Amino acid sequence: MLQGYGLYLEEHEAFRRTVRAVVEKELKPFASQWEEREEFPRELFTRFGELGFLGLKYPQEYGGSNAGELYEAVLLEEMGRCGSGGVAAGLGAQHTIATGPLHKFGTEDQKRRFLAPAIRGEKIGALGITEPNGGSDVAGLRTTARLDGDHYLVNGSKTYITNGVRADFIVLAVKTNPDAGHKGLSLLVVEKGSPGFSVGRKLKKLGWRASDTAELFFEDCRVPAANLLGGVEGQGFYQIMGNFQWERLSLALGAVGAMEEMLEVVMAHVRDRKAFGHTLNEFQVVRHKIADLATELEAARQLTYHALRLHVGGEYAIAQTSMAKKVATETACRVADACLQLHGGAGYMMEYDIQRHWRDARLGPIGGGTSEIMNEIIARQLGL
Repeated sequence: MLQGYGLYLEEHEAFRRTVRAVVEKELKPFASQWEEREEFPRELFTRFGELGFLGLKYPQEYGGSNAGELYEAVLLEEMGRCGSGGVAAGLGAQHTIATGPLHKFGTEDQKRRFLAPAIRGEKIGALGITEPNGGSDVAGLRTTARLDGDHYLVNGSKTYITNGVRADFIVLAVKTNPDAGHKGLSLLVVEKGSPGFSVGRKLKKLGWRASDTAELFFEDCRVPAANLLGGVEGQGFYQIMGNFQWERLSLALGAVGAMEEMLEVVMAHVRDRKAFGHTLNEFQVVRHKIADLATELEAARQLTYHALRLHVGGEYAIAQTSMAKKVATETACRVADACLQLHGGAGYMMEYDIQRHWRDARLGPIGGGTSEIMNEIIARQLGL
C-alpha cells in the first residue's frame, strides 16, 4: 500500500522513523550548542557513515546501499527538523553536492579514492563553484587550470563553499580552456594539502552558523591530471548541471521539513502562552493564521513531491524542480517570519529556537540558484 501522498512506500516511512529517532536523540538536543560554537563535531560524518545515511543512492561496491533517491529525500526532509540549518547543510552537502558528481562522472579510480571514503564519512567533501565575482553564472568562472606535464596548475579563488574549511577534497570547477565559454569548463578533485591550495577565512553568516563556509585560494596549485573528473576536459558545465536538479530538490525538501518543525514549535507555544486570561490558540486570529501557514506548507509540499516524483521517474523536470525550489524556500521564509511574530517578544530572543529557523530559512531563496534565477529557468522552459 502506498504511503506518503502516493510517493513513499511503507519501507520509506519506516526509514523516516529511524532517521527521526536519530535526529531527536543525537542532533536536536545539541543544535543550540553547535550553533554557538559555529561548528558541529566532525564525528557526525563518521556517525552518518556508520548509519548508511551518506550512501543511500550509491552502489554497494563503494559502500552505499543503493536504496535510491527516495530514501535520501526522506533523510533531507527529516534533517530539516534537526533544529540547525547548519548541521543539515554540512551533512547534506556531503551526500547531495560533493559526492554526486563523483558518482555520476568519476572514473573508477576516483570513486575508490574519494567517493568510497566519503560514503563512510572518513573524508569530508565540498563542491567549489561560486567565485567572488559571480555566483550563478557558471560559464563565467575565472579560476583556471593549465595542464603542465602530468599535473594541472590551478589559479583563482572560490567563496561561500560549504564544508570548505575542513574538507579533505574539493570538487572544483575550473576553466581548462578559458576561450571556449561553457565548453571550456572542467571539474578537478583538489585534495587538502595540495601545494598552492589554501583556505582563507571561515566566513561568519546570518544563519546556518553550525556549518563551516570558506574562502578558498589557489596559486599555481598542483593537482594530478588523474584528478580530472571523468578524465576528459570540457565536460564540467554538463557535470555541474547534471547535479543541479537534485541540489535544488534537496533544498526544497529541507524547507518542507523545516516548516513542519516550525509549525510544531509555534503550535506548542500558542497552546501554552496566555494573554488576557486565555491561551493564544483560543483567539480566532491566531488559529486562522496557523491554518494559513499549514495550507502554505501543504501547497509547497505537494509541488515539491510532484517534482520529486517526476525526477525519480527519470524525467529531467527542470521547470517543476525550479518551481519547487522557489516556492518551498520562499514559503519557508514566510512561515518562519509568521511563527516568530506569533512568539511575540520571545521570538526575538536568542534562547528561543524560532529565531534560528527565521535566520536559517533566509538562505533558501539564495543558495543553489536564487529565486530570480529560478524564474529565468522557468521562463525559458515556457519558451519565453
